[in-house]
Amino acid sequence: MTTKAASVTLIHGDAIDLEKFVAASSVDLAYLDPPFAVGVAFKSRKGHVAYDDRWPSLDAYLKWLEPRVAVVRALLSERGTMWLHLDHRAVHEAKAVADRVFGREAFAGEIIWLPGNGSKARRGPGATHQTILLYAKTKKFIWNAKDPELRAPFAKTSLSMHFQNEDAKGRAYRDRTINGKTYRYYADEGRALGSVWSDCPAMLANTPLRKESTGYPTQKPMKLLERIVKASSVEASLVLDPFCGSGTTLEAAVKLGRRAIGCDVGDIAITTVKKRLANAKIPFKTS
Repeated sequence: MTTKAASVTLIHGDAIDLEKFVAASSVDLAYLDPPFAVGVAFKSRKGHVAYDDRWPSLDAYLKWLEPRVAVVRALLSERGTMWLHLDHRAVHEAKAVADRVFGREAFAGEIIWLPGNGSKARRGPGATHQTILLYAKTKKFIWNAKDPELRAPFAKTSLSMHFQNEDAKGRAYRDRTINGKTYRYYADEGRALGSVWSDCPAMLANTPLRKESTGYPTQKPMKLLERIVKASSVEASLVLDPFCGSGTTLEAAVKLGRRAIGCDVGDIAITTVKKRLANAKIPFKTS
């Protein structure tokens, strides 16, 4: 390890105990990628069980999830948000859980993420997306709408039809008046990205040929976590990942100038994260 101050704290333990290690109301962004209630034991590339995602029932899974969501809420700052990443197996019921913990009015939206893995279903429409639920501690939550990661270029037809004005600096723009208020949109800023994200393919994280891959099952791609970190935190913010798995959130946060805390109950997860942080020359301490 270097002598540089640690920018990551790594906790080998259950997320339900995070209040012992993290100050209340200190976290600007919490990204949760818990077990999805898939019903299988996930193995690492080396064949060892990384975590067991089998549950007696969906109710049992939700009873496990709810107190951990409650802990996360207590740790969020007044500007803080929770991003809860699940798929079709439990996301609808988990939303009801989060509504109870945060209050339904705290729901700030959802992201439909398309990993690009294709469908394996033999009957009915195959599930080719995952859902990330977004909850805010208060109405003052961080949302960096102008960040380039949350923007996409305008279509050529839109640029030619609507952006025909230029300001004193030569920037093309259009004005729109809605309910008596005029809004200005600049062509070079692009449009808001929206809630469907299809440009963060999972293969970047899960293909052995890619440098990004750690061999940990269900690893999420760096581009996805970089976008989330940029969306809902600022430099020096504290970012929390209670189920840190392969460590993607932690590496993304530190590279973007944030502080990070990762927690995982799994031995393989902790070993994987330590190796990843060391390879990235990111100093860390353990608790």
